[in-house]
Amino acid sequence: MTQPPTQAQKADAFRALHQGEPFLIPNPWDAGSARVLEALGFAALATTSSGFAFSLGRRDGGVGLDEVADHVRALDAATGLPVSVDLENGYGPAPEDAARAIARAAHAGAVGGSIEDYDPGGTIYELGHATERIAAAVEAAARLPFAFTLTARAENLIRGSDDLDDTIARLQAYERAGADVLYAPGLRDGEQIRAVRAATSRPLNVLAHSGLSMDVIAEAGGQRVSVGGALTWAAVGGMAAAAERMRDDGDFSGLAPPARLKEWLAGW
Repeated sequence: MTQPPTQAQKADAFRALHQGEPFLIPNPWDAGSARVLEALGFAALATTSSGFAFSLGRRDGGVGLDEVADHVRALDAATGLPVSVDLENGYGPAPEDAARAIARAAHAGAVGGSIEDYDPGGTIYELGHATERIAAAVEAAARLPFAFTLTARAENLIRGSDDLDDTIARLQAYERAGADVLYAPGLRDGEQIRAVRAATSRPLNVLAHSGLSMDVIAEAGGQRVSVGGALTWAAVGGMAAAAERMRDDGDFSGLAPPARLKEWLAGW
């Protein structure tokens, strides 16, 4: 029987992905969706804060660190893939909060994680404070016995600001603080991706949307492509559509399980 990879092995494999060809890192919202994505051949997974919150009947931002750690354990136990975790703002405003979130995620089985510069109260952290938080997370990651991949997120493009110059300045500061990967959700097109890539030297995560293709992202310099909660909403949309046909037309044709379900969940 093949032994599952160790956390250190998964961490090394995840690091190596960032040095190769641009890759997709999809976002499961529970253990079942993680198993499906692994069976479909993806090489790594990233959690989605909004999708996980939905699975608990809550809005994005409504989940605490203890629950996220339990979620990471479930995903890590469900697959042999590296798991990177969306740690939102680190579940607290202080640098120590960001450091604690990294340590908790790693203890739960994650080999990567992201810290963002948006406070749930509705503001973007001042740059100096935001950079201190990333530096504290970097220090926490460096204390781990494996190569944890830390992603620093600049949130302003999805928080009511179109200031790309400020986004770039923030990512540059987070790079200097030691972040392994940079991420600015909300980049609209290849031109914006190229501008960020030209101004920074760390691997760049890009949030996919309908106005981008993988080819455009890769050509512009994106290394890692995630989808946030989009797969969750695709699944929820399919469920709601089938439920509405049941309710309105008595149509149960949408209730058949996928033909490959047993394949996807093999071993469970």
